[in-house]
Amino acid sequence: MGSSQRILRKSLLSGAAAAEGVAVVIDVLRAFTSAAFMMHLGAEKIVLLAEPEDVLRFKVETGALAVGEVGGKMVGGFDLGNSPARIVAASRGLFVGRTVAQRTSAGVTGAVAAARSAEQVILGSFVTASATARYLQALSPPPEIVSLIAMGNAGRESTPDDEACASYLEHLLTGAAYSHSAALKQIVEHECTQKFLRGDRVHFPPADPVYCLQRDLFDFCLTAQLEEGVLVARRINVPRRDKA
Repeated sequence: MGSSQRILRKSLLSGAAAAEGVAVVIDVLRAFTSAAFMMHLGAEKIVLLAEPEDVLRFKVETGALAVGEVGGKMVGGFDLGNSPARIVAASRGLFVGRTVAQRTSAGVTGAVAAARSAEQVILGSFVTASATARYLQALSPPPEIVSLIAMGNAGRESTPDDEACASYLEHLLTGAAYSHSAALKQIVEHECTQKFLRGDRVHFPPADPVYCLQRDLFDFCLTAQLEEGVLVARRINVPRRDKA
């Protein structure tokens, strides 16, 4: 990154609303891990909508898949909840060539908020982190400001998964210190992960953290732009340098 570039660390919905420059809106558990897996399974684009009723209306009008949650639970009339494990189990046939309308309490609402002031929005997670960093490093001209926004629990409470992903991205962009083993310890011990591992709530499958905590799984990033007033995320392939 350029020496004059500023990396800003922001958190929660308030941070998303104050996004500057290029905003990487981070939701590890689970929205933007789910989004990445849907794109990996062949989805064409993801329409990000902050209200569940807008998703249901969009589904009726366009035939899009409706995916997401309110309070962690799948909304009535949606096709899938916000679970990477269940998205993977649904298989490629459900997603190939489809438009997905996604609504989540933290990531999607944060991305929609950030789009009001940011130059560009990127959907951030561990599975796309290195590709996201490579994409940012290749932008020309380089962005003057990159906002790393950790959305946390429902956009209201900071959680170590999103903060660690922001730290990892900062490490990739600037060389700042980062220990993934230390980050994993904090994440696994925190309630944000324990609520899955206990296995006592059907909408929090124990397998979800396994998918969400994989680093650099995909060689693409997800960028979102306003299209006719709606925020739409698409996949941009960013090959690793050793695979170019």
